[in-house]
Amino acid sequence: MDKKNALEVLNLKKSYSDFHMKDVSFKLPAGYIMGFVGQNGAGKTTTIRCILNMATRESGEIKIFGLDNIRDELAAKQELAAVFDEIFFVDTWRVSEVEKAIKGFYSQWNSKDYSEYIEKFELSPKKQVKELSRGMKMKLMLAVAMSHGAKLLILDEPTSGLDPVARDELLDILSKYIEDGEKSVFFSTHITSDLERIADYITLIDHGKIFYTGTKDGLLEHFCIIKGSKSDLTDDIKKKIIGLSITSTGFNGMLRASDIKGLPSNIVTESPEIDEILIHIAKGEHAHE
Repeated sequence: MDKKNALEVLNLKKSYSDFHMKDVSFKLPAGYIMGFVGQNGAGKTTTIRCILNMATRESGEIKIFGLDNIRDELAAKQELAAVFDEIFFVDTWRVSEVEKAIKGFYSQWNSKDYSEYIEKFELSPKKQVKELSRGMKMKLMLAVAMSHGAKLLILDEPTSGLDPVARDELLDILSKYIEDGEKSVFFSTHITSDLERIADYITLIDHGKIFYTGTKDGLLEHFCIIKGSKSDLTDDIKKKIIGLSITSTGFNGMLRASDIKGLPSNIVTESPEIDEILIHIAKGEHAHE
């Protein structure tokens, strides 16, 4: 395991009665942002819970800057901060009181940083948590997360339910957070426009298996959308296509870029957007062949 990687997951396995996750592997280099995507039930939250040791893995390895997330749990958790889509602070705490309740858990807590983030995020120290908007609550959680020297932020659906202005502000915060080249962000989301804006890497999970992990540009270059008439749809294309849709006028689907060679000339090929990739994978029967 390489300390130059902020996060490494290798051959992670976790099973429940109705769900099996096997051989999940990916790496997030230090200094970058990785988006973690997949449809509901694909394994995103289970993976995050395993990274945080909130769920016990059956096998595999997880490293935070080279530290084993179980054997070196206390040291590893000083290096990371987790932000979920719901706030877990007591509703009646005032913003100024949140620090008093939280700072004792972190050896590198910096009160000056917290005060500066509160001011920068325009959070009133006198307001109670329950009085904050959803966007303000997210900023409060980020202020806490970034005030103890965490080098890895793990966020589970951080922009869900935020209005466009609040989402834009959050993405700006995350982009600036990694500017020093030492900090990293790993976040799951359903909002692919967020990924298109700030993600350097993308890991796509489907039915408990990694479908793709690598650079964002690499993902978009890895697949193409094809469209054509039904007469162009050969058995060979059917075998390779992901998320085939057939209508009265023709068909469309997705192919790996390596499979487009030799297609009939009247079949149209287009570069996909991340949303289209997710939709075709969700519809596809050949996602893991």
